[in-house]
Amino acid sequence: MVQWRTLSVVIIISFLTKECGVATLNTRILGGQDATPGFWPWQVNVYDGSGDYYCGGSLINSDWVLTSGLCAFFASQISSLTVILGRQTLNSDSSHEVSRSVLKIIKHPNYSTSTSDNNIGLLQLKSGVTFTQYISPVCLAAAESTFFNSTSAWFTGWGINSFGGVLTAYPKTIQEVEVPVIGNRKCKCLYGVGKITDNMMCAGGIKGKGLCGGDTGNALVIKQNGRWIQAGIGSFNFECGRENYPDVYTRVSYYQTWITERISNNTPGFVMFNSNGIDGDLSESCDGLPAVITPAPATTTTSAPCKIVCICDM
Repeated sequence: MVQWRTLSVVIIISFLTKECGVATLNTRILGGQDATPGFWPWQVNVYDGSGDYYCGGSLINSDWVLTSGLCAFFASQISSLTVILGRQTLNSDSSHEVSRSVLKIIKHPNYSTSTSDNNIGLLQLKSGVTFTQYISPVCLAAAESTFFNSTSAWFTGWGINSFGGVLTAYPKTIQEVEVPVIGNRKCKCLYGVGKITDNMMCAGGIKGKGLCGGDTGNALVIKQNGRWIQAGIGSFNFECGRENYPDVYTRVSYYQTWITERISNNTPGFVMFNSNGIDGDLSESCDGLPAVITPAPATTTTSAPCKIVCICDM
C-alpha cells in the first residue's frame, strides 16, 4: 500500500536492476484501497497445508521470495507450503497467477520472536517463475540507503482490516495504503527507547491505515526514478491502525550482505536510495534517547600578516 515523493540518487548495484522494481501496469500516483491487477507484481501469498492464507512476501528474483522471520520460523513443514504469485483476489484463482512449492526455508539465525529483531527470512521456490506484467521482482534497498522522515511509501497485502478481526475480516482484494516514513528517533520515543533497533524502520501512524494480522512479510516500497524499491518487511505494531503508533518494519538495507551470501546465483537487484535535504528526525528527543552529536564546524587559523621591511642604502 505505498507511494513516493522524495528526490534521490540511484546507484545500480546489480545487473538485475534492469528487471527489478518495474510495474508496467502501475502508472498512477495516488491509489484507493483495492489495488488494480498488476500494480504490485512482486506481491506473493504463502498458504499453509490447510489452504489458509498464512503470510505474505515479495518476489526478489525468479527463484526467491523475501519474507519475515516470523513467517519462516513457523513454516517448518516445507511440504505444506504453497506460494501464489500474480494473485489479485484472495482464495480465488486468476488467469495471471501461478503457484510454486517451496524448496528451502531460511530464517535469520538471530531472529527473536520476543523482540522481532532480525525479522527476515527467505523462501526458495522449487522451480523458477517466468516474469510477466503481473509477476516480476521488486528491487531491494542497498546498504547505506537513507529514508528520511516523511518520505512517502506504499504497503500492500491481504491482512485483516480491523484489530482483533477474524478470518472473515480478510479483504477479498489485495489492499494498498500510502504511509509516511517515521524516523527511528521519533519511533523510539513513541514505542519506548530500546524497543526499536537500527535493524528496523517505521512508517504510518495514521488512524485506520497500516499493517495488521496476516500482513507479516509484506513489502513496504518506495518509488524512485521509475523503479520500486523495497525498504521494509512488515514486522509488528502496537495495535492495528492505532494513531501515532507507526507500524514497524525490518530495514531491508541492513541485510544486503546476509541476502547475497545466501543467494549466490541470480543475485537480487539492489538499488541505493538516498534522501536529499536535512533529516527532520535528528531533532527528535525524549527521555532516555541520546542527543545527536553534531560535529563542530572546522575552524581555520591564520597568522598575522607579515610586515615587509625594506633595508636600503640612504
